[in-house]
Parts: sequence; structure tokens; C-alpha cells
Amino acid sequence: MAEAFLRAAAGDRFEVVSAGAEATALDSDAVTAMNDVGLDISGQTPKKVDLFLPERVAFLVTLCERENERTCPIFPGATWRLKWPVENPAAAQSPEEHRTLVRRARDEIRTYVAQFVQEHA
Repeated sequence: MAEAFLRAAAGDRFEVVSAGAEATALDSDAVTAMNDVGLDISGQTPKKVDLFLPERVAFLVTLCERENERTCPIFPGATWRLKWPVENPAAAQSPEEHRTLVRRARDEIRTYVAQFVQEHA
């Protein structure tokens, strides 16, 4: 989601990559939530952060809390580290709660991305 919002908001002003601790399947609720705001992420492929560890990056944004999530990756090549505390929808107890948490995460990420672009673009 963050990748799509940043590409939409900043165009080619940033080279954007997105990855997680694991390369899980693309979340269909995330695809739907992003379609609801006019962004199609259905063609994105989840990637594991290990692919990018050798890279030097200016900004590293994590959505996980290292203190609470053991899978939150460490990325040694980052110059600046930003932590956006977004609740993980995977913690949902039901499909409806998952959809609600995905939409909430989408809205929080959109706000963080807008602030980031305003400050750094």
C-alpha cells in the first residue's frame, strides 16, 4: 500500500521498493481497499526484504514494531529510519475485522505517505 501511495504522490522523485519479513501472498482485502481509493495493486508481487539488504537506501520505512514483532526486519543499509506504527491486519480475529483493519491501515499509511512527501519531496 505504501509503495502505491508513494508512487502516486511523488511519481519518479523516489525509487520505491516494498518488501516484508516474508513474501506472503498478496492480500485480496488490501487489493480491494486500494481499489476503493483508485489505486490498483493487483499486479504487485510481495517480496522478502532479504532481496534488498545489500542495497544502500536513503529512507527505510517500517510499519512493524521491533519491540512487539520478532519478524520486523533489520536493514543495515538505511540512512534514515522512519517508523510508522500501523496495526497489522493479520492480527484480526474474523474476516470482517480483517477488512476493517486493512482499511484502517490503508488510511493511516496514506496519511503517513502524504506527510512524508510534503517533508521530503
